[in-house]
Amino acid sequence: MSLAYVLLSIIWFALIAYAAFGGADYGAGLWDLVARGDTAAKQRELIDSSLGPVWETNHVWLVFLVVGLFSAFPVPFSIICIVLFIPLVVALIGVVLRGSAFVFRTHGLRGKNALIWTQVFSASSVLTPFFLGLSAAAVASGRIRVPPGSTVQTDLGSIWLTPFTIAIGCMAVSLCATLASVYLTVEASNSKDHDLAEMYRRRSLITGAVTAVLGALGLGLSTIYAPLLWQGMLARALPLVIATMLIGLATAATLYFRYYRIARALVVGEVAFLLGSWGVSQIPYLIPPDITVDQGAGSPSTLFLLLIGVCVGMVIILPSIYLLLYLVKLRTGMGFFQKGE
Repeated sequence: MSLAYVLLSIIWFALIAYAAFGGADYGAGLWDLVARGDTAAKQRELIDSSLGPVWETNHVWLVFLVVGLFSAFPVPFSIICIVLFIPLVVALIGVVLRGSAFVFRTHGLRGKNALIWTQVFSASSVLTPFFLGLSAAAVASGRIRVPPGSTVQTDLGSIWLTPFTIAIGCMAVSLCATLASVYLTVEASNSKDHDLAEMYRRRSLITGAVTAVLGALGLGLSTIYAPLLWQGMLARALPLVIATMLIGLATAATLYFRYYRIARALVVGEVAFLLGSWGVSQIPYLIPPDITVDQGAGSPSTLFLLLIGVCVGMVIILPSIYLLLYLVKLRTGMGFFQKGE
């Protein structure tokens, strides 16, 4: 395996981590948006207490993704930024607004201003994963063309605004909502708030089903709008796709029987297999069908030094993140096989 593939595998791991943990943060914003009724205040309190200690930590993976892709694959990075300038800028604005709104809402003045920041937080939590998912689908679709000896050409939206990309963007939002509802089910169960746990359990089952439907729709549309991805899936990633479906069914079953902590582990596995199946389907292309992983990689000396830096950084970052999660999360819910009540 070349250095380019080693670094790409590490970057893909960071993508999975950001999707599994940062995605839950976005999903929590969606549930904050629809919090209504007598339990609305309790719902928002649970969301704030769940996000407060760890939400900023998830941006470590986003920063690593951007810096790693720019350093290891500079040409594909520049092409993606040119072609997907509009959706990526919208997503970036959403990240900034979401983080700012969460801080101002949580630690600022109460009253009318708090309501405004709540609305900004919730709206940006929906828009950001939608445009990130849409951008990922645009890359996978094979519609970004860079003929040899020419420059990339683009327009306002024909490449990234298709039924396939819109379906995947919606699936990204639904998947984030599923992640958040599963995590919040565990948090509510740990807090002995069985009413909230039951509510988020039902929401997990509903959004999980919606995610499955949108995923099936995306697969169907890929035969038309992303044929290379479809062919790669059939040739190389079909076992991963089947495993993703089975893990999704297992997640639903554990939620139904109220084994919440197993469901939390399974939904993370579902995200990992989903993104893994995308990556394997796209091999050997980084931007199909014109730029392969080796063609888009930087110089060997740059890749080697970057790999050393990444290894040193991971030795520091991974134990630190685990310690943070243990201190504020894991030690309150260590009973993995405990059944929810």
